[in-house]
Amino acid sequence: MIDNPFMGGLTALPLLKSGRSRAINAENPYGEKGKGGMAASHLGPSRKGSPCLRDVAAGATVTLAEMEGPGIIEHIWVTVTDQTEKDTYVLRDLVLRMYWDDETEPSVESPLGDFFCNGFARGCTVNSIPIVVNPTRGFNCYFPMPFRKKAKITIENQHESAIPAFFYQVDYCLHDELPENTAYFHAQWKRQRLTNKQEDYVILDNVKGRGQYVGTYMALTTLERHWWGEGEVKMFIDGDDEYPTICGTGTEDYFGGAWSFATQKDGKTVENTYCTPYMGYPYYSNHDDLVHNPYHNDDVPPMRGFYRWHILDPIRFYEDIKVTVQQIGVYKKGLFERQDDVATVAYWYQSEPHQTFAPLMSKEERWPR
Repeated sequence: MIDNPFMGGLTALPLLKSGRSRAINAENPYGEKGKGGMAASHLGPSRKGSPCLRDVAAGATVTLAEMEGPGIIEHIWVTVTDQTEKDTYVLRDLVLRMYWDDETEPSVESPLGDFFCNGFARGCTVNSIPIVVNPTRGFNCYFPMPFRKKAKITIENQHESAIPAFFYQVDYCLHDELPENTAYFHAQWKRQRLTNKQEDYVILDNVKGRGQYVGTYMALTTLERHWWGEGEVKMFIDGDDEYPTICGTGTEDYFGGAWSFATQKDGKTVENTYCTPYMGYPYYSNHDDLVHNPYHNDDVPPMRGFYRWHILDPIRFYEDIKVTVQQIGVYKKGLFERQDDVATVAYWYQSEPHQTFAPLMSKEERWPR
């Protein structure tokens, strides 16, 4: 037997793979072979004539990409302004949705910013395996998204005014067939503006079928004093009732941290944000920064954004799954039940059909504090 030196990672690049590469953007809106960059500009024919969608009207839903399968979306890139003259909450006002095959209810539904780990309608840099956000608001997603019959990606503008320019590209590969055990990508945004004491916040529920839970993004606004991160993340799997099969040891532990995220420097408390391939704390509200933004003042509660990708350790389920996190803090007298403002995006793969999502909050209810 001859050992194969091309085992994975960069060493697998020389191995020729099947499939036909395509891309959809404003320069080739249907991903057609040999028809990219045909629009003309003042520079002449095929000279950057259609780099983006122009003036996406308030209230409009635009189809970014629609393609027939079988195929796999391999990369999505988006960038857009984060504010207009009307308001500063564009990243929460734009709603991203994705549909697989013939479904009429979305498998992905989230405010645009939160899907890319940019909650609170504010941009931040993210450097992880499946989600990368580069300066300034260069949103990238590398979660593979297979489809057998067709795929459709839309953006709804719930902002008060038109979005002057929306840039995007969807890179995908067409295949003759997909393996029988191929599952579909899902993501769902939720928020509880004020959690209830002694009641776990629900990250994901009402999922039926076989699949794998692959990630969590959390946008946490703390509304009480003291340390907030003692709540344990729970995974209720395949019929678990009162108690879960998997129970973590604390919120900061789940996101890969330890002993809080703060250190003392020159007599001041400093929050240590971080980005790693599978877990990170990319965003912490900076009141000094907000002071210089004419649309904000510095009277805001602390806001923190976290991600945790279960890529090397997916949570496998065969019947159903529910994911929750306790709202528990600690101070000198010990543990206590808290009430905070929590928003999350859950990411998972499952066989179709999926359960219909609960209605998305109105844009005003989605806005940060």
